[in-house]
Amino acid sequence: MNLLRALTTVSGMTLLSRVTGLARESLKAAVFGAGVQMDAFEAAFRLPNILRRMFAEGAFSQAFVPILSEYKRQRGEDATRDLVGRVATLLAVVLLGVTVLGVLAAPWLVYLLAAGFAHTPGKVELTADMIRIVFPYIFFVSLVSLAGGVLNVYRRFAIPAVTPVLLNLAIIGAAIFLARFFDPPILALAWGVLIGGIAQVVLQIAPLARLGMLPRPRFDWRDEGVRRILLLMGPAVIGVSAAQISALINTQLAASLGDGRVSWITYADRLMEFPSALLGVALGTVLLPSLAQHYSDARHDEYSALLDWGLRLAILLALPAAFALWLLAVPLITTLYQYGKFGVADVWMTRAALLGYSVGLLALILVKILAPGFYARQQIRTPVKISFFTVAVTTLLGVVFMQFLGHAGLTLATSLGACVNASLLFWFLRKNGYYAPASGWLAFVSRVVIALGVLAAVLYWAAGPAEFWLNAGLWARVGRLFLVVVAGAAAYFGALWLLGFRFADFNRRE
Repeated sequence: MNLLRALTTVSGMTLLSRVTGLARESLKAAVFGAGVQMDAFEAAFRLPNILRRMFAEGAFSQAFVPILSEYKRQRGEDATRDLVGRVATLLAVVLLGVTVLGVLAAPWLVYLLAAGFAHTPGKVELTADMIRIVFPYIFFVSLVSLAGGVLNVYRRFAIPAVTPVLLNLAIIGAAIFLARFFDPPILALAWGVLIGGIAQVVLQIAPLARLGMLPRPRFDWRDEGVRRILLLMGPAVIGVSAAQISALINTQLAASLGDGRVSWITYADRLMEFPSALLGVALGTVLLPSLAQHYSDARHDEYSALLDWGLRLAILLALPAAFALWLLAVPLITTLYQYGKFGVADVWMTRAALLGYSVGLLALILVKILAPGFYARQQIRTPVKISFFTVAVTTLLGVVFMQFLGHAGLTLATSLGACVNASLLFWFLRKNGYYAPASGWLAFVSRVVIALGVLAAVLYWAAGPAEFWLNAGLWARVGRLFLVVVAGAAAYFGALWLLGFRFADFNRRE
């Protein structure tokens, strides 16, 4: 299998997901703005999103994929199919219980998420109503994550990568067609989340059936494979929860700063997640099954070389994305969001949050590559310890920075925490002998830095003054942004080509 081609497939499907996600955010900004109701929806949706990242895409996949890969290679199809059925049954039972508890505890969960909402009449009640609607999403998306893990082990990357598109389309459809039937209209977004979760599950059924891996109910938590996954999930849940605890703390701090702060950070977060998902999530998805295979086969040199390949690709593509977020913050925000109830003041506040995120974009992506270096070896404790240290650093910095920078201080603290996280993961990979950098790194980084200088100059010149973007119409913004992005990409990759980079240099077969 050509890993670069697999990465391109995952990134392409992820790009479709992120494009529809940006369309979703643009529609939300135009229709609902960045006020009390949008704060309530974003807070309500944040909790199932946090649980999704903790249990579904986070701890579960980190524990499930390496062991499933081992079963597939060493025990055959029948044992693999049985493991999938037992794990799916246990996961469904546990998450059904979690979902019921979440719906019943909705009013108390609001105070866990954003106690500052109590200062605005009706905000807590609205948030609680939407929590009851969106909370079952965690049940459906967890089953989607299990299906995605199975498909990824079998190197079927496209379906799991494109699945989030259905959630985006469901929310867009709810905003357009259902909002007028609800009071307040923003409740339609919550129903869109639930509909999207159901649609994502339905999409997985046919691909799993074609592989012969459609789960059959088999409740046996004492099964050896299930118990091994649970044992790995314990520390993995603790590790992933660290990042989500940090997100909860940030939400609380942002809510304490007043109305609109949660929304501005969320709009900036959506822009930051665009390159983060295209590069970090895609690379992590492609790398984890192959790293687990190399570890299982005791091919340590191939293991290290694969990590090296991933790190070089991340630096090559993430740094220009970070520069673009910094230099094109106003063009991006105005083009995507500044319509309807989203005003000029919202542009500048969202820009401040985005600048804070752009500082740590490379680190956020590197974490998604370095952490699988431990997960593939079924070693979870080191990333867990690093995650909790990172939470402490991020929280301390957030409390300090928000005094001077407001909500932008919280996003900057998140970025600096990610830098600490990536640095420590890298150091321990090197210390334990899991990763040895290949030759040529100094020349590689030097050429990338030169190309980044060219990119920065072109983007600064092509973007022009902020006044144009604040006052221009939709199609004028879209047309100029397209030209700016094309010019920047041509300048960066053209400079790399002149410096000796070739596309074929990054081909890698597994």
